[in-house]
Amino acid sequence: MNFVQELQWRGMIHDIMPGTEEQFEKELTSAYIGFDPTADSLHIGSLVQIMILVHLQRSGHKPYALVGGATGMVGDPSGKSKERNLLDKKTLDHNLNCVKNQLRKFLDFDCGANSAEVVNNFDWFKELNFLDFIRDIGKHISINYMIAKDSVKSRLETGLSFTEFTYQLVQGYDFYWLWKNKNCKVQLGGSDQWGNIVTGTELIRRKNGGHAFAVTTPLIKKADGGKFGKTEEGNVWLDKTKTSCYKFYQFWLNSSDEDAKKYIKIFTLKNEKEITSLIKEHDKAPNVRILQKSLAEDITKRVHGSKDLEMAIKASSILFGKSTSQDLKSLDEDTFLSVFKGVPIFSVTKSNLSDSILDFLANTTSVFQSKGEARRMIKSNAVSINKDKISEDFKLSERLLINEKYILIQKGKKNYFLIIVE
Repeated sequence: MNFVQELQWRGMIHDIMPGTEEQFEKELTSAYIGFDPTADSLHIGSLVQIMILVHLQRSGHKPYALVGGATGMVGDPSGKSKERNLLDKKTLDHNLNCVKNQLRKFLDFDCGANSAEVVNNFDWFKELNFLDFIRDIGKHISINYMIAKDSVKSRLETGLSFTEFTYQLVQGYDFYWLWKNKNCKVQLGGSDQWGNIVTGTELIRRKNGGHAFAVTTPLIKKADGGKFGKTEEGNVWLDKTKTSCYKFYQFWLNSSDEDAKKYIKIFTLKNEKEITSLIKEHDKAPNVRILQKSLAEDITKRVHGSKDLEMAIKASSILFGKSTSQDLKSLDEDTFLSVFKGVPIFSVTKSNLSDSILDFLANTTSVFQSKGEARRMIKSNAVSINKDKISEDFKLSERLLINEKYILIQKGKKNYFLIIVE
């Protein structure tokens, strides 16, 4: 598998330095990507770079994931309109460990010569003092060269601290250190990192007369102009405690046709023939959303596993398809609450389960404005409890409880109410 050609047909190359493809064709090549440890989880924006490393390893080359314990203390100005808050070492160390564990889901760390490795740039910066750095590294890169970078120019009017100004030197030194100590010849990253990456190749050339290369990926945007990976609630995280598996699955399932055709190339390992066939099948009946379902299932399974994928599919069918009370009861509490987040909630006690169904719906709770309204809706077969249609003589009991404390009431097709039984 030719690494560069694989990225090209997938639409995953924005810039590539001359000689890069020849380097990959010549020999087993080590390449790296840096990951920002400012949170204790990566998000789906990071998934683009993870997939680059996956393709790199599948092509027979060696991936390094650099987790920036040192650079996380400085802050990258690229794409930022203001100075970032800097994190203390304890927080960074926690974040680093979480990120490392997530990377292990995607990369093979025990496959011989091209086994993946995680490195932390704090390991080589902690012993490097300021005077040595500005003498041995700073003298090779001119101020004019640094100011010409877009990440710097865009911040000169609004303000840029010396800390962030020096970031490109710090990242450049990362590349130099990995080139010298790990024989790492290529840096990979998003297109907003091009200036920082090229500083690294320039430092390697000026300091040691060495050759290094670069590849960047395009920044992904949604077809409607919205920011990829963002929802009303913020980032879509890879950690299911931050973004539930159900919501993660739904993010991909709700992709537009145009976006799904792009995403399936970037985020799955399906080959060109498989993807072309899927797109053709999708275009014959777009309403069936074959492409979105295949995309959502593939990514959710790789990020969260088969069991969580099954739970996400089951949860989706509860709102958007046919399901039963058994389906509801099979959901774990987190998934259940995630599905019904935002619906009206009423709290009752177990003693209220002895109320008549009409009293319960109209007086104990306010699902209906009156018992008369409740009676009319029940007679028209428009009221369900835990997805089962009910009649006027329906009896409530503890056996109905989902996760031992919830009852789900549905009025009509789309109106849900969550009852918490204390």
